[in-house]
Parts: sequence; C-alpha cells; structure tokens
Amino acid sequence: MERGSSKHGPRVDEQMAAEVRGQTQGNAPAGARAEEWHEPEPAGDDQPEATLIPDGERRGSAPAGMTAEEVEQRSELGRFLPMSDWPGDAAGLRAAARERKAPDRVLALLDRLPEDRHYRTVAEVWAALGHANETHRW
Repeated sequence: MERGSSKHGPRVDEQMAAEVRGQTQGNAPAGARAEEWHEPEPAGDDQPEATLIPDGERRGSAPAGMTAEEVEQRSELGRFLPMSDWPGDAAGLRAAARERKAPDRVLALLDRLPEDRHYRTVAEVWAALGHANETHRW
C-alpha cells in the first residue's frame, strides 16, 4: 500500500483522510463542516429568518405578456418534456411526462391539450392551453 505522507504513520494518515472524506468526495450531509466555527450563525431574536423569497413575494420581472406565476407554471411544464420528445402529439407528450413522474398538476394540463395537433415547443403547448406567451418588441 502506498502511503500518502512520510510525516505520519499509516494509521494517522487514514484518520486524517477520513476526517475530510465527506468534503473531498461531496457526500457530506448538508451543513456538515469539519470545524464548528464554519457553521453559519442563526438569526438573532429580533432578526427575520433567511429565505429565498422574502415576504413570500417574488421580485424581479416576468416577460411582457406573462405573470411570474405563468412563467413558473410553463417552466414546470417544460421540465417534464425534454427536447427528445419534440415534436410530439398530446398523447406522446402525456406519456413522456408520466414516464418522468410529472406531478398531477402537469398531467392535468397535458390532458387538456387538443389531440389533433403536433407541438414543436413548450410555448406552443402553453398557447394551445389558452395561455399567453411573452410578447417581443423588435
């Protein structure tokens, strides 16, 4: 067995390697640190908790012609319909979404699609469901 260091014995080398294995291999549990002082401090008594969406309100802008909720819904729809499924008809898109374990709300949207069309993009599916896509200013 080849040793990693000539400063320590094999037992100390193995112990040192075990201490950092989670960090070097990326399988450490969330928040795991070798030293306690690396942990972030919790919010104070009079401080709000950190959150990704302060006050439950999304900030930023949605494209013209769409709300932020519509953008999120269309994005969720697109997550379960990868490029390999395009172009596709309603039945094929539903089957692909089911295969990828899409949530019921996504499957319910796909169940509303007209059967007699082929769709090339998520935007076409979104429009066929009666929703607006973003408008472009050229």
